[in-house]
Amino acid sequence: MLGKYAKTIVLFIIMVGVFAVMVIFLQDKFLTVTNFQSISSQIPEFGLLALAMMLAMMTGGIDLSVVSITNLTGVVAAIILTKFAGPQMGEGQIILIIILAILAAVAASLVCGFINGFLIVYVGVPPILATLGTMGLFLGIAVVITEGHGVTGFPDKFLYIGSGTIGVIPIPLIIFIICTLIVALALNKTSLGLSIQMLGSNPVAARFAGINNNSVLVKTYLMTGLLAGISSIIMISRVNSMRPGYGYAYLLTAILVIVLGGVNPSGGFGTVSGVVMGVIILQLLQSGFNILAFSPFFKKFIWGFMLLLVMVINFIIAGYQQRSGKLKTRA
Repeated sequence: MLGKYAKTIVLFIIMVGVFAVMVIFLQDKFLTVTNFQSISSQIPEFGLLALAMMLAMMTGGIDLSVVSITNLTGVVAAIILTKFAGPQMGEGQIILIIILAILAAVAASLVCGFINGFLIVYVGVPPILATLGTMGLFLGIAVVITEGHGVTGFPDKFLYIGSGTIGVIPIPLIIFIICTLIVALALNKTSLGLSIQMLGSNPVAARFAGINNNSVLVKTYLMTGLLAGISSIIMISRVNSMRPGYGYAYLLTAILVIVLGGVNPSGGFGTVSGVVMGVIILQLLQSGFNILAFSPFFKKFIWGFMLLLVMVINFIIAGYQQRSGKLKTRA
């Protein structure tokens, strides 16, 4: 039983350790209400992208286009909000425009997810190449729509999604918690979740078990697109603007988080709790780096180094476990 939760326990210890180090060395600046509000407001948009990447990786694939989907769907919502919402409108009309913008962003994210799934399943393009291509395609469409300019000036009621609170809890964090619980339930309590894990572990065995691999893949990439679309709504409502290229640095850190969180890059295994703890660990580190005024280039170096280090450690552990299993079999 302990072995089953070993990675989760190790991650929890690392998370507590990182928090303790930050408190010890940066207590005056780290232990502030403003800093924790900043951390809790940045976790959701990045965390949703990490969950999306986790789902794709659990099938044995990857989705490099999640940030571009966020950009495109954010542009779609921003255009609707600025073109149709005006100061002369009543409160009810403004709310309807906001709902329309959110629904349009969700619809666009599902279309993007379907395109990825279609290319992978029915055209036969490997996931890494398919999503690499759509990453450029979706971002290019966003640039064409905006002509490279930013879109600003959203209704105040829309901004409440990204900057409002219920009590002391930021609304983005509440949205993230709800989405996290839904993804966790989908993976652990539904046939689709079991199918995703079986497909990632062994596609041939999954097919012989009666699983429609093609359907599972398309549904998975629809889910990744949807999560990216929700992330875009949080992102643009928090900063009150949208420009193609927002969140470009999230791709590397999203991959780092899911690998750090124990997701198998080859597919078949991953836990939502591990990914969430990975997000928290990186956000704590990010907060510490900002307080220490580290340059963006140095932070990129740290993220890249951490990604390589975690992958090497996971490879060594996997090799050790495989050798131990062979020795036990021979005995």
